[in-house]
Amino acid sequence: QVQLVESGGGSVQPGGSLRLSCATSGFSFRDYVMSWYRQGPGKERELVAAISLGGGDSTSYADSVKGRFTISRDNSKNTLYMQMNTLKAEDTAVYYCKARGTWGTEYWGQGTQVTVSS
Repeated sequence: QVQLVESGGGSVQPGGSLRLSCATSGFSFRDYVMSWYRQGPGKERELVAAISLGGGDSTSYADSVKGRFTISRDNSKNTLYMQMNTLKAEDTAVYYCKARGTWGTEYWGQGTQVTVSS
């Protein structure tokens, strides 16, 4: 059974930091491209960051988070991470992790809420 479970969300003041985790099971984690998406209030879901399969040598970020967020993976723990620094109110959203396989198979987590407010 495939599972992706996000954690690490919460409420934080502007300028603060959070570290999201996505613990996975039921599929060959290292063979999947992993991504973080988010969906803010009244907004469409958007891609935040992605990391290549295997060693994760390649990463990409939405312009809005470049320099503030860092995506990483630990294949030994089948876990995806995202360090989020200098958080802004506009980062408020539900954050989802997604796994995408070579043949287009996709798996999604249930999401974790991040709220940035003073």
